[in-house]
Amino acid sequence: METLGYLGQGFGVATTPLNLLTALCGTLIGTVVGLLPGLGPINGVALLIPIAFALGLPPETSLILLAAVYLGCEYGGRISSILLNIPGEASAVMTALDGHPLARQGKGGIALSISAAGSFMGGLIATIGVTIFAPLLARWAVAFGPAEYFVMMVFAIACLAGMAGNKPMKTAVASLIGLLLACVGIDANSGVYRFTFGALGLADGIQFVVLVLGLFSISEILVLLERTYYGQSALKTSGRMLFNAKEAMLVKWTVIRSGVVGFFMGILPGAGATMASAVAYMSEKRMATRDNRFGEGDLRGLAAPETANSAAACGSMVPMLTLGVPGSGTTAVMLGALTLYNITPGPLLFQTDPQLVWGLIASLFIANVMLVVMNIPLIRVFTKILAVPYWALVPGIAIVTAIGVYGVHATTFDLFLMIVIGVVGYILRKFDFPLSAVLLGFILGGIMEQNLRRALSISNGELSILWSSPITWGGWALVVLMVVLPMYRGWRRRRAVVPASP
Repeated sequence: METLGYLGQGFGVATTPLNLLTALCGTLIGTVVGLLPGLGPINGVALLIPIAFALGLPPETSLILLAAVYLGCEYGGRISSILLNIPGEASAVMTALDGHPLARQGKGGIALSISAAGSFMGGLIATIGVTIFAPLLARWAVAFGPAEYFVMMVFAIACLAGMAGNKPMKTAVASLIGLLLACVGIDANSGVYRFTFGALGLADGIQFVVLVLGLFSISEILVLLERTYYGQSALKTSGRMLFNAKEAMLVKWTVIRSGVVGFFMGILPGAGATMASAVAYMSEKRMATRDNRFGEGDLRGLAAPETANSAAACGSMVPMLTLGVPGSGTTAVMLGALTLYNITPGPLLFQTDPQLVWGLIASLFIANVMLVVMNIPLIRVFTKILAVPYWALVPGIAIVTAIGVYGVHATTFDLFLMIVIGVVGYILRKFDFPLSAVLLGFILGGIMEQNLRRALSISNGELSILWSSPITWGGWALVVLMVVLPMYRGWRRRRAVVPASP
């Protein structure tokens, strides 16, 4: 009952005229950003952070805006996947496997409507999960001290490498680069300049907005400039625009299972919507013993990844709000946005700023309703945006990025630093290093250092405090599991490749 009371207060915050308008704008912007190939939710959220800050929006309004953009991107990514066979973002890759064949069969309208309904149900299931599990986890996490937090940060970084598929070493290296960047600036305790190379502009460290816009927006601009893309015509959404009752009954259990899978995958640090959609798709493919047409236009193969990635997007809010650990690259950006307002995410946030937390959770319900209402009737409008050529898109991104960075601190040094970071990010992308791991390492690096210093101060420098409680034991056990897991997978893969001896 206490949770329902807090949720009612949250709806009181989320339904103010300003917050409703903000959520509507966020869902619309997110859908457009999501359907444009290559941009994705990280870029969408990152571009809006300096704008929200410059407009002087309250913290809860800014967070509602960013969350609405995040959910909107998950909805929008399916449009280009289904109609163009070009995923708008990584989490929409699985959607294209069955979505595009359906569109080629003249069932584009059905595919778009059932994917929108799946995204809505996934978001709804996960938001209910957030409402139930976030307060419970927050109450449990109050027992965390500096040592426990340090171990949790190590676990989050280990999760990145452990869940990185076939490139755990590159993910680990990218995380270490992020940790190194977090060390730049004046040491808070000793006052020593670290890795500034005599540049006064680096004395306060690398600013979050500069790093995120450099890594993602500038590097994306450089990638877009490589392509000779002049806009593409999407497949026509002819025929029925809505699914019927028979099609709904076919996918109902798929949607429920995928929503639950997506939510719990979203809670795991580093898993995110991309892995959730892949796991849900493969699970449903294995379970579909009869009438299995996965890869040829099966509605279950479309509903599973779309439901899972929306559920994972909402689920990733749980570790961000309760532990201060981002569940995905996009929530890492949102975590950085909270620091601009001097708000520290963690279990105490539910006590110190319930208006912000419950306002955000309530806004997830509202944003999901707005998205499903918006996406089904406006499909034909959104498909026209797919024809925007890159020569018009790239300058627009560059202008918004430059204004966003300059508007925060009004220094040209930040602009030049952003360009340098963007070039480095572009090089890392060419060598297939995940940029989200760099960002997560940067976000977690400062928190790790602070908690390590506090733990060692409490113990008078004794390292044993880092494994002195049951929570730390469990944390280190999970770290070892995440380190061993990719090694075991690699061993199994190599063993499968080696031919059996006669």
